[in-house]
Amino acid sequence: MRLTPKSAFGQTVLLIGILLLVNQVVSYGSVAYYFIQPSSQQINSLIAKQLHTMLLQDLLKPSKRREEFAKASNIRFYNQDEAVTNGLAQATFYNFMSSQISDEIGEKSDVRVSTDAPYLIWLQIDSYPNLWIVIPMQGITENNFSPLTIVLLVISLLSVIGSYVFVKRMTQPMRALQQAANQVGRGEFPPPITPTGTEEIQDVTKAFNNMAQGIKQLEADRNMMTAGISHDLRTPLTRIRLAAEMLDEDNQWIADGIEHDIEDMNDIINQFIDFARHSHQEEAGEMCNLNDLIEEVVQARHFDDDHTIAQKLQPVPNTKLRKVAIKRVLDNLVENAFRYGSNHLEIYTLYRKKSHFVTLQVRDFGQGIPAEQIDTLSQPFARGDSARGSTGSGLGLAIIKRIVDIHHGKIHYFNHPNGGFVAEVNLPLHKD
Repeated sequence: MRLTPKSAFGQTVLLIGILLLVNQVVSYGSVAYYFIQPSSQQINSLIAKQLHTMLLQDLLKPSKRREEFAKASNIRFYNQDEAVTNGLAQATFYNFMSSQISDEIGEKSDVRVSTDAPYLIWLQIDSYPNLWIVIPMQGITENNFSPLTIVLLVISLLSVIGSYVFVKRMTQPMRALQQAANQVGRGEFPPPITPTGTEEIQDVTKAFNNMAQGIKQLEADRNMMTAGISHDLRTPLTRIRLAAEMLDEDNQWIADGIEHDIEDMNDIINQFIDFARHSHQEEAGEMCNLNDLIEEVVQARHFDDDHTIAQKLQPVPNTKLRKVAIKRVLDNLVENAFRYGSNHLEIYTLYRKKSHFVTLQVRDFGQGIPAEQIDTLSQPFARGDSARGSTGSGLGLAIIKRIVDIHHGKIHYFNHPNGGFVAEVNLPLHKD
């Protein structure tokens, strides 16, 4: 389990937070050592001197002089029972004060402090075990010690807020770049990003905009070239077909072979066009059900008695899909499974609630594909030749991957444990 954040934003905030924490600890330590401790020692020394003076003047014994002294100084004298009644039980014992005052007066003392306003110092010495001396600390209240804590907390809070705003302002352009890069990687071309942030980030943004514009232009040039090639090839193919139809019956087998080759070439040309287009002719998706699309694809295909599809469809929620593109995915998967796998297929659907994915599986019962070739299936012009034949252009699965990527989905191929090959498509659930 990773405890530190991976993003630059999180790491910078964490670093600033740690520095602020260290700063606060050092500040508290410095204030305590250089201000609070000397002040406390001075107060303890004054209390010890005052107690020493009372001992010298014999003011701790009940007398008229003690009463006059108590009235003049506001110092009170209680026996044990009176002390408990007047708040001794709520007073807190402080060992460092007891030790310092004991050293000052030369005998053991018990020092306690009441934090109710005003502060009260409770003193008891060994020579008068039944006497508690209560000295009020005028001008010192509980709130006198809190401003330092409040000020430091406010400074820390403002520092964290300031660092958060600063780091967010620094990383926000990077987040926009990341999102735009992901779009370009899927074959989409967002509007140019407005350069913001530091000078270095603005330079990177401008370079990215230039790169995206260049890729977009290359994409347009490739589409135009592909369309031109397909147009130019169809004319001679048509002439070849006409010439083949004019052959006599003795050469009919040659005509059939030429017709078959022409159909293969047309299919290859169509795959090139589909691969180049990225299915961008259908820009916006619409809410639909994957099971309904499967039904439409299966019903639209015309099978002979030897080709069957078993549909094992579980209820799945509606999601936002590009219907034409997803139908092309289904059609290509079914076509590949029939061509290279077996005459009987099974199509499964299910909804993965935990990950919010709608899953489609197309399984055949053929020989499967060697494991070392599976990872390369979605690459253009790659085929599992050794196991599943060598016809076609090798673009069908690449087209499928591009369409799935446009839907932010994932495609996974694997050999079924009980034989056959499975193509699994996972599409994220989009409700809007």
